Amino acid sequence: MSTEEHVWRAHVVRRLRERNRKECDNFKEVIEQNNRLIDHVAQLKADNLKLSVENEQLRSAVSTGGTGSNVAIATLEKKLLSQQEELTDLHKRKGENSQMIVDLNQKVEQQRISISEKEHSLAEQQTNNNRLRAEVQLLHSSLEELKKLNNTMLDEHTALQLAFSSLEDKLRGVQDENRCLLERLMRYKSKDADKLNEENESIIRKRLPSIFRKRSAKLKRDLEDAVREPSSSSNLSPSPGATPLQRNSTSPAQFVGGIIAGDDDFDEATINGAMEAIGLDDNEYISARFTAGEVCGDTRASIDALKSTGYLGQANPTKILMKFEAHENESHAVRWSPVERMVATGGADRKVKLWDIGKNSTEPRAVLSGSSAGINSVDFDSTGAYILGTSNDYGARVWTVMDNRLRHTLTGHSGKVMAAKYVQEPIKVVTGSHDRTLKIWDLRSIACIETKFAGSSCNDLVTTDSLGSTIISGHYDKKIRFWDIRTEKQADDVLMPAKITSLDLSKDCNYLICSVRDDTIKLLDLRKNQVISTFTNEHFKISCDFARASFNPSGLKIACGSADGAIYIWNVNGFLEATLKGHSTAVNAVSWSPNNNMLASVGKNKRCIIYSDS
Repeated sequence: MSTEEHVWRAHVVRRLRERNRKECDNFKEVIEQNNRLIDHVAQLKADNLKLSVENEQLRSAVSTGGTGSNVAIATLEKKLLSQQEELTDLHKRKGENSQMIVDLNQKVEQQRISISEKEHSLAEQQTNNNRLRAEVQLLHSSLEELKKLNNTMLDEHTALQLAFSSLEDKLRGVQDENRCLLERLMRYKSKDADKLNEENESIIRKRLPSIFRKRSAKLKRDLEDAVREPSSSSNLSPSPGATPLQRNSTSPAQFVGGIIAGDDDFDEATINGAMEAIGLDDNEYISARFTAGEVCGDTRASIDALKSTGYLGQANPTKILMKFEAHENESHAVRWSPVERMVATGGADRKVKLWDIGKNSTEPRAVLSGSSAGINSVDFDSTGAYILGTSNDYGARVWTVMDNRLRHTLTGHSGKVMAAKYVQEPIKVVTGSHDRTLKIWDLRSIACIETKFAGSSCNDLVTTDSLGSTIISGHYDKKIRFWDIRTEKQADDVLMPAKITSLDLSKDCNYLICSVRDDTIKLLDLRKNQVISTFTNEHFKISCDFARASFNPSGLKIACGSADGAIYIWNVNGFLEATLKGHSTAVNAVSWSPNNNMLASVGKNKRCIIYSDS
């Protein structure tokens, strides 16, 4: 502190000397001239005194007599007069200089006052400076404490993140274990059902007369011949290379119109039991099985009876379980949670809403905001912990379902984003946009790591497995494109008859459905990359360019909404099994629950309808 005081004192002295130098320089000549005048006045006074003495001497001399000195006297008087005039002038100049000195003294006094005020202000500023230095020291100490606290919080956050990752891994492990247990349970149930069927068949064989056994053998031979030479008269029948469809182990004949894999799929007792139950003869049964529903009216009634008796497997969700207003404007997207009885919807009101169907609540469980334009699609990850939404504001967003918080915002497209799916979840996301590109995002760095240029607007996309090794996208230019992210090569495109509105994969990733703007739905076998079946109806019309179709969990039924407000359900063999009513305007999207036989749908009338089979 003493060093600082010495510095500012030296600074003040230096400033005072500088000011004194500047002020003295301005009046230095005046002061020197005044001094010269004072010296000159003194000299003149001395001369005047000397002349006065001489004058007196001359006068005394004149008074004593003499004519020659009169001229000298006159000269001296004239000189005296001039000297007096000069003296008067000098007195005048002396007065002016004195006045100037007075004025300068006043200015000096004013400067002294100003210096004292500045010294007082300097002292105050010094006090403030000392106070501010003390505050700065306090703030520095506070900043150090905050840094330590921040480091502690970062360590805690890292620990919590690790714990969260560990819990997520455990959750995935539990879910995988649960899935394995469910599959084992289904296998055990299937075995029990097969045993029960065998017992029933043995009982039926003992009771049936021989004529029905003969007819069963004849029918079996006819069926084998029909498999080798399938009928070509139906446009809706599956292609000869289609994959055999599994039948329900509890049903003797699950799918009319399916392709028989071998002799073990049917036996005498089960075929006879089904035919006796609905009153079909041999020719009608073969026709119904291989003409994809193009049978006579009586046979169609028999097929309806077969459906109602359960021979076609799981019943269709034809009853309305819930009906509620989902959004303020048009509803665009709907998706079931993979682990809960919960539905997510997205609409033109820029919100994603979660609905708890298990509680039959018509109030949203949560409203996820953050988008600045309408929502185009929604999707869950496999654990149901994250929900992914795309919108017309050229972005995609990720929310957490547990706390309803916006976690990531993915921006980079130059057109509205129509679809998004998880790739190598929960690490990466792929998005498709109207800017004719697909982008792959790393959620850890929230950055685009790869851009694929498709050359046409993307309306929907799917990934073939949890690793997302292959991305399938549907485009405005009528093409389905296949992208292998491991080799960065594009496989051969599949051309559709019109622009594509949606894609959906079966659970085994072997089959793909594609809704097309020519009011048809195409079924593709991905192992052959070819269309094996087409689904249509005279009343079925695709509602919009982003209308979504959906497989059921078993991959044996297809649902899609229509512009007339109906939802059409086909089985994969070509039968139109049901037409669901409830919407008064066009249906934009449908989604089949992965855990039970329930169907959710949204449309242009803001409404969401949940259908169930009970």
